[in-house]
Amino acid sequence: MKKPNFAYFLLLLIFIGGVLASCNAVKTKANELRFGFTTEPTTLNPLNPSNTADGRSILFNIFEGLVKPNVDGTFFPCLAESWTIDRGSLVYNFVLREGVFFHDNSIVTAADVKFSLDTAKEAGFDGLKNVKEVEITDDNKIKIILNNADPEFLPYLTIGITKADNTDREKNIIGTGPFYVESYTPQRNLILSNFNKYWQQGLPHLEKITIVFFANYDTLMVALRGGSIDSAFITGAMAVQLDHRDFDVFNNRSAAVQLMALNNAAPPFDDIRVRQAINYGIDVNGIIESAFFGSGSPSGSPIIPGLSVYYEDSLSYKYNPDLAMELLSQAGFNNSNKLSMEISVPSNFSMHVDTAQVIAGQLEKIGVNANIRLVDWSTWLTDIYFGRQYQATIISLDSPSISPRSFLTRYQSDSGSNFINFKNSGFDKVYNAALTETDIDKRIRLYKDAQRIITENAASVYIQDIFSFIVFRGGAFSGALDYPLYVIDFASIYGINNN
Repeated sequence: MKKPNFAYFLLLLIFIGGVLASCNAVKTKANELRFGFTTEPTTLNPLNPSNTADGRSILFNIFEGLVKPNVDGTFFPCLAESWTIDRGSLVYNFVLREGVFFHDNSIVTAADVKFSLDTAKEAGFDGLKNVKEVEITDDNKIKIILNNADPEFLPYLTIGITKADNTDREKNIIGTGPFYVESYTPQRNLILSNFNKYWQQGLPHLEKITIVFFANYDTLMVALRGGSIDSAFITGAMAVQLDHRDFDVFNNRSAAVQLMALNNAAPPFDDIRVRQAINYGIDVNGIIESAFFGSGSPSGSPIIPGLSVYYEDSLSYKYNPDLAMELLSQAGFNNSNKLSMEISVPSNFSMHVDTAQVIAGQLEKIGVNANIRLVDWSTWLTDIYFGRQYQATIISLDSPSISPRSFLTRYQSDSGSNFINFKNSGFDKVYNAALTETDIDKRIRLYKDAQRIITENAASVYIQDIFSFIVFRGGAFSGALDYPLYVIDFASIYGINNN
């Protein structure tokens, strides 16, 4: 008997729920949305590059850059009213929008923009090390001069602009976004309020956003069902647990690559044969079927499939347990000397815990003993991401900008975010060539070559772009936008008047 297709039924429920939710929707202004997260921001300072994906998603609503992304991956003028690109993508000229207010009611100046970009460069933000100089050319004009021509520089200019004289950005949170920080109680909530001097007229629709922090997805789901929060990001496995008469569930890309990261500097993963064996011994489709009810976009690359122009779709390791065992044997592991490994997983992400359990079962079939170690989020950040003290870990890696570079830059040998400890001179050469290549077709080929080097060297096990969802209390809210970037745009969401 053919097993039921859970993904089909899930998508059918989501389609029906979306149609019902959109019928006769009327925007109202005086609404509060209570939104659940399972991780807190590492920082509320947009010029601190150490933030989490959830943290950057929240800051999207508080701070803005010179440009802002559209849902189609293009960019529209934000704090910059317009721009021109000169000298073969070596010079970017920006005219600043006049009359833009910070949350303390002061006006944004060219000095604020220069300060923010200079500070972000010094902090090591992706793409900005190529900046030679930021010049103020007029009261409302700036010029960014690059060391090397870069036709893909715009995505890096979404970095939040802050006040130049704000000496305590970690505590004094002043941006230009549609919401300002009303209060922040760590481990409890972050309250955002409508900024009534926001430069985009008509936005935001809601008066208040209360972001509630939970220890894990189990407690978040209890809060959803109990009505103490209205909305959250969830996975397909969670979506099917909800009563769709009470909730509206919409498709929302995670825009992140889920992977089992392998520490290339830690034995035995410093041996390419072991890394390749692990890749051949893991059935990605089996993970998606078992842990995600068949909902997910398999990926054999560190770039999300959604960046289809740049994504190389021929790189996946085909499940081959026999070849996996042969490679392990070549590396000295067999029935009398089994490979034992530890998979460290952040306990607050149930989808990664579920994935680890499936992987452990699959690896057992090729003679590998995989022990799962659950750690809290702060420990994961300290010991694994920054300390690099681990063998394997399961996580999703997003991109802070809509660019293939942001997914690939962490694989540079000298990158501070290279917690995988991948070092390959061939990759470094190809990646650096892509940074300055002005011909789009040649640049695409270089990005694909870079992905090929990473995958052929089995830097990690690339699993999927998780097919995620955003859930709302039934009939209460609408307007959520789906970006090719991991963000939640609270400004677009509005309450539905059912009266």
